[in-house]
Amino acid sequence: MISNKKSTMPIGKDGRNPPPERSPVANLGEALIPKVLAEAAARFVDSLKINSVSEKVRGGRRVVITKRRNGHSEQLADLANLYFRMAGIPIRFWAKVEDWRRWEVKCFKMLNGDRFRAWACGDKTVCAEKLPGESLWARLEQGMLTRQMVEAAGRELQRAHQFRSDEFRGPWSHGDAGMNNVIYDERTGRARLIDFEIVHQRSLPAKSRHADDLLVFLLDLIAVAPNPQWFTLALSFLNAYGNAATISELENQLGLPNGMAWIWWGVRTSFANPAKVKRRLGKLRDLTAHLEHYRAFAARRVRQSRRASISCQVIRPGMPSPSSRTLAIKERAKAVAPSIPRRPPIRT
Repeated sequence: MISNKKSTMPIGKDGRNPPPERSPVANLGEALIPKVLAEAAARFVDSLKINSVSEKVRGGRRVVITKRRNGHSEQLADLANLYFRMAGIPIRFWAKVEDWRRWEVKCFKMLNGDRFRAWACGDKTVCAEKLPGESLWARLEQGMLTRQMVEAAGRELQRAHQFRSDEFRGPWSHGDAGMNNVIYDERTGRARLIDFEIVHQRSLPAKSRHADDLLVFLLDLIAVAPNPQWFTLALSFLNAYGNAATISELENQLGLPNGMAWIWWGVRTSFANPAKVKRRLGKLRDLTAHLEHYRAFAARRVRQSRRASISCQVIRPGMPSPSSRTLAIKERAKAVAPSIPRRPPIRT
């Protein structure tokens, strides 16, 4: 929060306020420990992205070896989770490999088990049948993200949030519902969720967890989508999700972070321009606060764009068009006499 109080700090020779004096211990604590932990969290995220990923055909069906953890994954996860706790970020990584594999397979089966399978295979590895389509993040980077795609994502998140989870003893949540973890199949118009490395803290209320899933998805739009497309897509996404209580909770989470959480915020927003992110967050807060108004306005625009023209009429062969009839009337009006046309007839 920015204070409106005037500064009482002394003025330096150059006319500017000199920085306040800090103790060596405070400087070391803020400059070393948070930086080390935050960079460890970022490195852990990167390490997951560069883990071996390969496609193979087994039993006539194409599968993907989604992840194979390295030998230091548990230590990196513990260090990243320490940073999350110190920064007040209510998520964590699955540190133990067996816990991660069990959760990854369980969530995949729960959400995508109607057509696709997942299982633990080999050492420190999870295998899953490849989902058809492409991630919404790839579509966003290509400039091909459409309203239908984000609406499918909103419907899928709303469906997923209705499942019950033993881990949370209540409704399930993703924990990392960014666009890179949403696969869209253009042939069926269906979106599906993948990648369950991150999980919310169990102590967090379901409504807050669900709102955080929406926020993570919307941060990708805020950071990358161009004007004015990002706002239209955000409106379509929230309309498709449709849960008013969760959207109201989302409004409370649309603020800039403080302290150590800035590092993870940068990761979430792809290190986009902070001024742009702040400006768009303000518009998103207004959208969530007046969603019904925006929804009604968008519906009116759709109806107006589809309204039939009142000047339409059936035209039969040989019947002059309205424009030609109008021209004929004008020519007769300008004639010297009704029997004498203004211009001689054209011979063909």
